[in-house]
Amino acid sequence: MWSQVYDPLNNAVLSTLMAGIPVVVMLAALAFFHIKAHIAALLGLLSALAVAIIGYSMPASTAVASALLGAANGLLPIGWIILNVIFLYQLTERKGYFKVMQDSITGITVDRRLQLLLVAFSYGAFFEGAGGFGTPVAVTGAMLIGLGFAPLAASGLSLIANTAPVAYGALGTPIIALAGVTGLDVMSLSSMVGRQLPFFSILVPFWLIWAFCGFRGMANIWPAILVAGVAFAIPQFLISNFHGPWLVDVGAAMISMACLTLFLKMWQPAQVWTSTEGKFKGGQTAAAAAGAGSTVHQYSRGEVMRAWLPWLILSILVVMWGIPEWKKFLDALSMPKFEWPELHRLVQKMPPVAPKPTPEAAVYNLNWLSATGSGILVAAVISALIMGYRIREMFAVYWDTLKLLRFSLMTIAAMLALGYTTRYAGIDSTLGLAFAQTGAFYPFFGTLLGWLGVALTGSDTASNVLFGGLQRTSAEQIGLSPTLMAAANSSGGVMGKMIDAQSIVVASTATKWYGHEGDILRYVFFHSIALACLVGILVTLQAYVAPFTSMVVK
Repeated sequence: MWSQVYDPLNNAVLSTLMAGIPVVVMLAALAFFHIKAHIAALLGLLSALAVAIIGYSMPASTAVASALLGAANGLLPIGWIILNVIFLYQLTERKGYFKVMQDSITGITVDRRLQLLLVAFSYGAFFEGAGGFGTPVAVTGAMLIGLGFAPLAASGLSLIANTAPVAYGALGTPIIALAGVTGLDVMSLSSMVGRQLPFFSILVPFWLIWAFCGFRGMANIWPAILVAGVAFAIPQFLISNFHGPWLVDVGAAMISMACLTLFLKMWQPAQVWTSTEGKFKGGQTAAAAAGAGSTVHQYSRGEVMRAWLPWLILSILVVMWGIPEWKKFLDALSMPKFEWPELHRLVQKMPPVAPKPTPEAAVYNLNWLSATGSGILVAAVISALIMGYRIREMFAVYWDTLKLLRFSLMTIAAMLALGYTTRYAGIDSTLGLAFAQTGAFYPFFGTLLGWLGVALTGSDTASNVLFGGLQRTSAEQIGLSPTLMAAANSSGGVMGKMIDAQSIVVASTATKWYGHEGDILRYVFFHSIALACLVGILVTLQAYVAPFTSMVVK
């Protein structure tokens, strides 16, 4: 067994700088040197392996095993979701159904800002709650491209929108995992996160539209933005505090979609924004735009229902595949878990990251039946049969989709391989311990630790597993509420979701803009760090300043 060492150079500053090398290599390759994403990911992986083996003295066989486990997790479940979502998109696009669905959204509103609000924020939150793991960005990115948004806007804005719901994604998985690693009560954690994120569920829609079209464009539709945000935030608070983490996003997103759609039946802005580039190009009056829309797009109710049917089937099956009992049933039909060779319980977490020396499990869940991507594949096949595809045609579309995504799948595998290498080597923990040395400022920097965890791993769940125990230990040493800081790890982490490499690759793939990941990263980075800092300020107020301190779950 190999024990992790968090200060391998016997100098905290130098060890922290060395731990940051893999992240710097990958992000610099993407953002500054414009290297293609799969090559940048491989460079980051190679640097992570070098740091782990040479800098941290991790056995080479263990380091390689951790990378292979990460790659496997990159392909299933993440890559499996993306492959099948894009397959469904290709099926609907080739039959013209996606165009009809696009025009039906235009029938609700022709204003691009309101379409963005409805699709990226409200509809995307539903998919985050039901499936998580990249599903919302894949779906909303493809839909925004279909609506005519530019690839950069469709990618970046989908990522910004997919923030406030992330902590309760995949039927509450991040909160459940956080409770498991910290030993804290799951309802207390759900309630605490539910007293942090609703503020941002109202803020993020305003931020999203401002990022798209500036303050003037945002101010022009503030009533609709407020309706979407408040209709999400209030159910988010109530469900998380009085029911638990499982149905927070699904319930809040459905209420937000319904309220916004009903509101838009009664209200439209005086000037309609028709540009997809984030620039106001004169526009039209609401009456003129509505009249133009009604003359251009004439579809029967049956045609519109058939166009939406594949996405309705997708929604139902994604929710179904997220039900724990259904997952257990499907897992019972196969043998999904096995211990990863050369890694399982061969790496030992050490204090202060763990309360005592703790062997790390390395179990791969080959849950091909219960994986969310399989539910999406079933939805795609059912939809294809309804749309009139023959089996041979389906295989041809699937093969074309696989060819389209080959580099994206390679990139996702390499990104996850990098993340797992840094996790098992203790590289992530070195960075985390640097944040933990901030004393009275820990509520702020502890929140940013959650942001860093998601930025590195691509998952709020993984960040909670990685840093949840450290957050509790650090909070207790400083005299803060462990529930507050564990929740802050998850709440701060949601803002890192938009810059993690995995999500950026998903966005570039969904929008057919592969090779421009660096452009997307530069577009969203400021938004990510700014929002994370705002979460940190809120957590600091909750730690020290009345009346915010009364919000902390005892």
